[in-house]
Amino acid sequence: MQFLGDRWYLDVIDIVIVAFIFYKLFMLVKGTRASQMFAGLVLLVVASLVAQWFQLNALNWIVNSLKTVWVIAFVIIFQPELRRGLALIGQNRLFSPFIKVQEFGALGEILNAVEKMSEEKIGALIAIERDIGLRNYEETGTAMNAKVTAELLVTVFTPHSPLHDGAVIVRGLELAAGGCILPLSQNQCLPAEMGMRHRAAVGLTEETDAVVIVVSEETGAISIASRGILKQRLDKGSLHSELSRLLVTREPKEAHEGAPA
Repeated sequence: MQFLGDRWYLDVIDIVIVAFIFYKLFMLVKGTRASQMFAGLVLLVVASLVAQWFQLNALNWIVNSLKTVWVIAFVIIFQPELRRGLALIGQNRLFSPFIKVQEFGALGEILNAVEKMSEEKIGALIAIERDIGLRNYEETGTAMNAKVTAELLVTVFTPHSPLHDGAVIVRGLELAAGGCILPLSQNQCLPAEMGMRHRAAVGLTEETDAVVIVVSEETGAISIASRGILKQRLDKGSLHSELSRLLVTREPKEAHEGAPA
């Protein structure tokens, strides 16, 4: 590698771009178990550069022998982070003309159901699909393909019903599936006392642009997760305004406001 030649400005741009990519990758895995693996990967890259620079033949041979499996290992180890990163790229406004965005029409039914379940302390986990499809999570549950109604949602989550332990996935006006399994968040900054429903809600929104509503079975408290951020203990007014903002006005930048509780 020959840097800082006649076209030194291109080399500087090249270095800045690579540094930016590594920074974004680190921010993507920060706070997850993958951060330590990412540090190990960086160490291997540094070892490779040192071996080439000082012509350390033995170390260089070992590094070169591992190159054939690096790509496969990278994809396997960082599969959740890569999926989340690609999803974030797809959510960029530059791609919005190519993505079909629909105004959410079942908002009233969901609000009524959530308020009723909150009053009766019925635990619930409702994942609302937006631009990124949730069919891979839908396949972990039972297909329903029914119109979204408050009565149906309450029935699904009623204790001892067959599907009450999982999540329901809502697509437009349709209740696509129930009893679905969502990925748990890898964020180590979440409180240790946070329950599985809330961790699953955050986990799904870390990987997709879905909005997930959680009703606590113990307290009846209502929470909303979006883009990896969980807003807890919402009252009826806050619930309505938050869902309206996320599902109807579709303002991505505002979804980053707040902090994990």
